Amino acid sequence: MRILLIEDEKKTVAFLTKGLQEGGFTVDTAADGPAGLEMARHERFDLLIVDVMLPGKDGWTIVQELRRAGIQTPILFLTARDNVRDRVKGLELGADDYLVKPFAFSELMARVRSLLRRSPELKSEELRIADLEIDTKRNKAVRSGVALNLTPKEFLLLAHLARSKGEVVSRRQIVEHVWDLEFEPDTNVVDVVVRRLRAKVDDPFETKLVHTVRGVGYALNSD
Repeated sequence: MRILLIEDEKKTVAFLTKGLQEGGFTVDTAADGPAGLEMARHERFDLLIVDVMLPGKDGWTIVQELRRAGIQTPILFLTARDNVRDRVKGLELGADDYLVKPFAFSELMARVRSLLRRSPELKSEELRIADLEIDTKRNKAVRSGVALNLTPKEFLLLAHLARSKGEVVSRRQIVEHVWDLEFEPDTNVVDVVVRRLRAKVDDPFETKLVHTVRGVGYALNSD
């Protein structure tokens, strides 16, 4: 699998490249924002690892421009800012996960594998909730005849909620089943990705399907 690492710190690039290659990945690198954005737009990658603070164009802008262009490659962003607001900003713009520097390489690898994971749960099947149709074989979701442009994690989350058939799914269950990681009580990933999913699945339509059960979790139904 091919990974694009957009990072300007030379020591970090050398360290991550060596470790990822030893893990069996092909790694391409870009040392500034504009070069990384150009590569991500015109070449095929399985995953993007993007630092937030980059010369020329920051990581937030890169994520935003790629998602606006319809490029749904999984994105893990790296940030030295241990600030909830900054982490949430990156996720709301379309990143799939984040790591705060400094981090253990083993944690990076766990998150990389999680983002690249093709869930064994996603056996070939078609799920339907009201006017929402989910085809897990083709990784496609359609509502009222309109194709939904979802990132891989958004699609996994939608399919997981659909399989629960209206039952409430906790944030812990979502993290463990969709991200395949141990639950972190202070994580914002689930809440932000649910908001992104709701913007695509619900906002353009009158009937809302994604529901929040305060203090418990989320459910997908037409009630």
